[in-house]
Amino acid sequence: MEKSFNRILIIKMRFHGDMLLTTPVISTLKRRYPDAQIDVLLYQDTIPILSENPEIHALYGMAKKGSGTKEKISNFLSLVKTLRARRYDLIVNLTDQWMVSLLVRLLPARLKLSQDYHHRQSAFWKNSFTNMVPIQGEHIVERNLSVLAPLDVTDYYRDTTMSYRPEHWEKLRTQLAEQDITGQYVVIQPTARQLFKCWDDEKFSEVVDALQQRGYAVVLTCGPGEEDLACVRRIAEGCQHKPVTALAGKTRFPELAALIDHAALFIGVDSAPMHIAAAVKTPIVCLFGATDHVFWRPWSDNAIQLWAGDYQPMPERKDRDRSKKYLSVIPAQDVIAAADKLLAVAPQEATS
Repeated sequence: MEKSFNRILIIKMRFHGDMLLTTPVISTLKRRYPDAQIDVLLYQDTIPILSENPEIHALYGMAKKGSGTKEKISNFLSLVKTLRARRYDLIVNLTDQWMVSLLVRLLPARLKLSQDYHHRQSAFWKNSFTNMVPIQGEHIVERNLSVLAPLDVTDYYRDTTMSYRPEHWEKLRTQLAEQDITGQYVVIQPTARQLFKCWDDEKFSEVVDALQQRGYAVVLTCGPGEEDLACVRRIAEGCQHKPVTALAGKTRFPELAALIDHAALFIGVDSAPMHIAAAVKTPIVCLFGATDHVFWRPWSDNAIQLWAGDYQPMPERKDRDRSKKYLSVIPAQDVIAAADKLLAVAPQEATS
């Protein structure tokens, strides 16, 4: 096996949270090969979540799924030209999209590792890589790291990394002060990309009220979409004392990381902000429904996970109703109790 690599390309094309969960692979390679330049190929719209990571040399964006055919072809050809010029020594593939096999064939790297996906067993796919590596581990972080087995790595770096700059926090601290928040606060992100990952608005309102009665300010965050913003408005309207909603839909990922990093607690559903909280080591109360609560659990030693499957049976993936809120079976009081437990041992910190 190669003793050293100068230029490494990691390929992963999934959603924002998935990209954050690849950072242990990046960190492990950077520690093993400190002089190497590590690039990442990902979807264009997920670039912001890795944009401040100091271990990454360059981020290259693949046109997203909803792009037109002409745009996708133009983007693909441009990427091939750019990536060929980088002359990689090592390519690490963590994605199963079919076009990756064609892309990798066009890049002259000496070593090309890929996870061995059970649904990608064609000769064309297999022959596009030098090594097909069995996937091992229960959690996605462990499975991602398992692709490095051919490199004989013995000192895996297992923490996820979410980076932001000091000015991101300074901006958020000013905005919090404008909302009269100078002490401890809790961040709640109630929204997710899909309804079956969401909880009831009125239960979030109940949790907000309980936290504010205990002396914690509450900041509600969400994505910029109108459905997300409407959800935040409904929760705020259901509270006895209104939480802060001024930041909802207005924080870029590095800014959101700064906000969560300085919070006493994060409460949310199965979504990217939950994984950000784990990366910055903020205590977490997370709610899971009909998704794999072991595979996607927060990669943290300071989290309480409430799984709807502990209250009633959850359907298999193939039987999942994406319009149903499976989390509804989780009582608000259980979330409040989990928050109380984590806040009882949380370090005291003010925003100023």
